[in-house]
Amino acid sequence: MPLHARAWGPAGHRIVAALAERQLSATTRAALRPLLARSRANALADVATWADDLRDDRHRRALWHSTSKLHFVAFADATCRYDARHDCADGRCAVAAIDRYATVLGDRARSVDERAEALRMLVHLVADVHQPLHAGYRHDAGGNGYRIRGAGRRATTLHALWDTPVLGVRRGEWQTRAAELAAQPAPAAAGRVADWAEESCRATRDAGIYPPRRHVDAAYLARMRPLAERRMRQAGMRLAALLDRSLGSARRRP
Repeated sequence: MPLHARAWGPAGHRIVAALAERQLSATTRAALRPLLARSRANALADVATWADDLRDDRHRRALWHSTSKLHFVAFADATCRYDARHDCADGRCAVAAIDRYATVLGDRARSVDERAEALRMLVHLVADVHQPLHAGYRHDAGGNGYRIRGAGRRATTLHALWDTPVLGVRRGEWQTRAAELAAQPAPAAAGRVADWAEESCRATRDAGIYPPRRHVDAAYLARMRPLAERRMRQAGMRLAALLDRSLGSARRRP
């Protein structure tokens, strides 16, 4: 998958982070403060795009190259069954990375800087894996190789459309959208990180994400928006639960 692929865009990532923060326990909120302070941040939304921003930071180019493959998991086919041996070679995919960073975050034997970086990556990658095309197919690089036209836009890729455009969030409106989504009933839960990725893959397969004749219009965006919003709500709920597990009971190893 090309290194320029970004899930949800800044608005979507901040929405997921804001949804998660609303659901955290008091213990987790307290544990977050010193970790966020390492980034001079006050909220999860402040660090939600950090993992993507690395690409444009010449001082951290090496870190971007070492983590860029962690933003997605590419399934071999439409069966959407996660097989770590084939879909996550050497642990370099979103599924394995989320599990690793959650372990680092909850380990108080690690340095504050290590745990703060793990937090920044987790906030971002949990959102990534809920964007259907970040758990799409290898053959078209998660929609990056699928060119589309329409909706008053220049020719682009399906993956790019599933950045901010499909959400319909204008610049500066992400907080309003987060509040609206937070007021909706809680979405269904699922256990393992691999389950989240398989859900995204099945949505790519079954929800009409690939438009007929590679043409998108306003009706397509209207159909897809509820799916995108549901995935963000699920991401927010699951990120909150993950942080509560990692930080609410974090303790120093003997």
